[in-house]
Amino acid sequence: MEQTRGRFAGPPLTPRTAVIWSVLRAELDRRGDAELTVLDVGGGTGGFAVPLARAGHRVTVVDASPDALAALTRRAAEAGVADRIAAVQGDGDALAGLVEPAGVDLVLCHAVLEVVDDPAPVVAALATALRPGGAASVLVAGRAAAVLGRAMNGHLDVATTLASDPAGTAGPRDTLRRRYDAPGAAALLAAAGLVVEEIHGVRVLADLLPAAVADGQPAALVELELALAAQPPYRDLAAQLHLFARRPA
Repeated sequence: MEQTRGRFAGPPLTPRTAVIWSVLRAELDRRGDAELTVLDVGGGTGGFAVPLARAGHRVTVVDASPDALAALTRRAAEAGVADRIAAVQGDGDALAGLVEPAGVDLVLCHAVLEVVDDPAPVVAALATALRPGGAASVLVAGRAAAVLGRAMNGHLDVATTLASDPAGTAGPRDTLRRRYDAPGAAALLAAAGLVVEEIHGVRVLADLLPAAVADGQPAALVELELALAAQPPYRDLAAQLHLFARRPA
């Protein structure tokens, strides 16, 4: 990928990222050759930050893990975009104190809202960070997929707990604090003043298929994931839900 702005090609698509990149690519294409200021909350080692920087945008990655940020710094240097990526160590719960208001064109918040103490102030901070007209890419864990997955693996008691728990967790040993359905996630963003434009399922089938099928037909699986991503009920059974929202201009 060239370090020039314009039509965004992006990295090779995989079943786990194809839907997200397709939405981001449409937004970047819509912005034309503008250099965007991007905030990637929980961006880790730069799976999204580095391709965006290579496309000519400036990215700040906020992550709680110093090891992940060290890997990000190395990855950015190897890609020749170290000058376009800033690494900031910080927790999602403290996001409001880490970013300036109305200074960001695009916010990425992937796999964060299910682990923070309280998602509402985090989403409020995301909205505040956006310029009017700016967009947010939010990825959250899906409740239905967790219930289905546990049940298919024979853990019916855990599936029952996940289905009945208000937050969609399986108890104190669960690694996630909460899981979402599409209406609940959309309501969370709307409460912060963001207008949800699109909701897609991510990994609709990727986690359900035998490895031999998924690994043997990767291109076909990507096409199928893209085809099903926006269609209920398939969307709502996905392992993750991707919401694309905008701060009103």
